[in-house]
Amino acid sequence: MKSSYQRNLPHILPPGGTIFITFRLAGSIAATVLQQLADERERAIAEALQQLSVPQARSKAVYDIRKAHFAKYDTVLDQAATGPTWLRDDRIARLVTQEIMRLEELDVIVLAYCIMSNHVHIVLQLPDSPEFSPAKMMQRLKGRTALEANKLLHRQGEPFWRHESYDHLVRDGKEGERVIAYVLNNPVKAGLVEDWTQWPHSFVR
Repeated sequence: MKSSYQRNLPHILPPGGTIFITFRLAGSIAATVLQQLADERERAIAEALQQLSVPQARSKAVYDIRKAHFAKYDTVLDQAATGPTWLRDDRIARLVTQEIMRLEELDVIVLAYCIMSNHVHIVLQLPDSPEFSPAKMMQRLKGRTALEANKLLHRQGEPFWRHESYDHLVRDGKEGERVIAYVLNNPVKAGLVEDWTQWPHSFVR
């Protein structure tokens, strides 16, 4: 089994790796805003690669640019200025919570998650098996939650989740701590609570 898959973005998810994943509701970011963010990212990457020749420096520059791009992307989601916010419904948030924890049936270890009004952050440790498929894992999670959420919302024939997910391979323990802190503090950053423990739809192992 390949450790990566691709739709619009590359996904590098090796067996046994710890990964940070963000997925969002369909229509939660206006197409014009999404395109603007993507254009800014690609311009910044192109400029950095043009200016740098050392492979390590180029890799670090691209990593830093993508990290900064994600921060902007996440801020847009936190503002929830456009699109649906169905995850504010406690019934929907609870069913997403249940399906995240059911990933452990696949020998996935759920390290942390946070469910916001229009997106979800999760940190997972994948099974150390070359046969495990991260793509199928996400299809299962999104498919089950979409089916049940659409029933609760009396929706038919419309996508619930945006098909694309953002994922990032956590490189070491220190980065893992930073990523988990980022996930838990998302509601604080968004100005919704003063302390992450006050948010009802967060978890850390």
